[in-house]
Amino acid sequence: MLKVKCNVIRTKIFVVGFLVLCCLCSPVWGKVYIDIDSPAFQKFPIAIQNFKGLAGGQTRPGLSPWFANELGDALRITGFFRVIERSAFIEDPSRTGITAQDINFGDWLSIGGDFLVKGGFHYNGTELTVEFRLFDVVEGKLIAGKKYWGKLEDRKTMVMKFAGEILLVLTGERGVFDSKIAFAARKGKATEIFTVNFDGSDFNRVTRYNSLTLLPRWSPDGKKLFFTSYVANNPDSYILDINSKKRSTVTNFTGLNMASSWSSDGKKVLIVLSKDGNEEIYEMTLKTKRLKRLTTDPAIDVSPSWSPDGSKIAFVSNRSGSPQIFIMDSDGKNVRRLTYEGSYNTTPQWSPRGGRIVYEGATDGHFQLFTIDEDGQNFLQVTFEDGGCKAPSWSPDGRYLAFTSMRGGVKKICIINSNGLNLRPFNLISGFDALKNLSWSPRLNLY
Repeated sequence: MLKVKCNVIRTKIFVVGFLVLCCLCSPVWGKVYIDIDSPAFQKFPIAIQNFKGLAGGQTRPGLSPWFANELGDALRITGFFRVIERSAFIEDPSRTGITAQDINFGDWLSIGGDFLVKGGFHYNGTELTVEFRLFDVVEGKLIAGKKYWGKLEDRKTMVMKFAGEILLVLTGERGVFDSKIAFAARKGKATEIFTVNFDGSDFNRVTRYNSLTLLPRWSPDGKKLFFTSYVANNPDSYILDINSKKRSTVTNFTGLNMASSWSSDGKKVLIVLSKDGNEEIYEMTLKTKRLKRLTTDPAIDVSPSWSPDGSKIAFVSNRSGSPQIFIMDSDGKNVRRLTYEGSYNTTPQWSPRGGRIVYEGATDGHFQLFTIDEDGQNFLQVTFEDGGCKAPSWSPDGRYLAFTSMRGGVKKICIINSNGLNLRPFNLISGFDALKNLSWSPRLNLY
C-alpha cells in the first residue's frame, strides 16, 4: 500500500507537489500557451539539461543523463515538442544551478529554446529523490515543479509523471503516457492478444489460447478486454479480466460472435451475430445477458462503434451496394449513410471527444485512414503510406490515432497525430505474420 506525504508550496504561477513511491499528490494547472490543435501550431522547442547530483548523495554512473534522455524521448513521442540537441547548449552546467536565479536565460534564448527543464537527484543507496523544474525561457521564470521520492526502480514513473505535468501546463491536458494499446498478432498458426504502452515499452502477451483470438476491446475502466476467440472451435465472444486472467463467455451462438464495442458505463456491449443467418448488430446488457437486435436489413451490418455519449452508433453496411459507413440512433432507428467518398469504407471508430469518426478507406489499391465529422463534413485523409494502413483506434484524449502499417513492407504499429502529422512507428514490435484489431485503452494510472 502506498503512503503519501504532501507538503504543497503555492505561488502565483506554480505548484510544487511531493510524492512518496510515485503517487502524485496534486495537479498543476497553468497557462495554456499554444493551441496544439490549431493548423498554425509549431512544436514547442524545449531544452532538457542533464540532471545534477545533489549534495550528500551517492554517485550513480549514467543517472545524470538518463533523466534527460528519458524525458526527451517521452516528449518527442507526443509529437508536440522539438527537443533541442544538447550539443547546442552553451550554458556551463558547473556554473549554474536549477533555480531561476541561477540560470542565464539568455543562453537558452540564443539557441532557440522557449522552454527549459532542469533537475536534480539525490540517491542514498535505498531512496531516490528527484526534483524536476520547467522554466519559461522567454519570461525567465519557473512554471512547474515537482519533487518525487521513491526507489531507484521508480525513476521512469517519475519521468513519465513529470512529462504529463509539462503537457498539462502547456496544453491543458496531461497526455496519455498511462495508457496501453491492445492488438491481435499472429506468429505461426496462433493469433493472440498483446498489449504495449504508449511509448512502446512493456510489450506483453495477454492470452495464451493457441488459437485464433481477435478483436480486443478495452472496457471503459481499463480492467477488462472484450474479444472473440476460436478457443472452443467456434468464433465466440468473451470478456477477460486483465488482473485475474479469468475468462467468461459472453455469447457462443453457432456462427459469428464478433466483439465490437462497450457502452461508456461498461454495462452493455455491441456484438455482431450471424445466428439468424445474416450478420446483424445486437446490444447485450451484461448483467442480465439480454440481447436486443438493432439492425434488420438483409445486407451485412458489422463493426459497430458507440458514440461517447451513447446516443448513436456508427457501423459498416453494404446495403448501398458496397461497404460504407452508416450512423444510426442507439435504438437502431434513424439510419443514415455517412461516407460517399470511396467504394470500400470500413472499421469506424468514434473519437472520445465526440463528433468525429475515423475509418479505413480503399484508395489507389491500399487502405488509408480517413476522418470525418458525424454530419459528413470536414472529410480528411490522415495517412498516405505506400503499404496501406488499417485498424485505427483513438487515444483516450482524442489527440492520436494508432493503426497498423505495412511501411517498408514490414507490418508495424504506428501512431500519428489526429491531424495527420508526426507519424511514429513502434520499431520494436515487428516480426509478426499479422498485426490487427488495435484498441487503445483509457488512462490506466500506470504512472
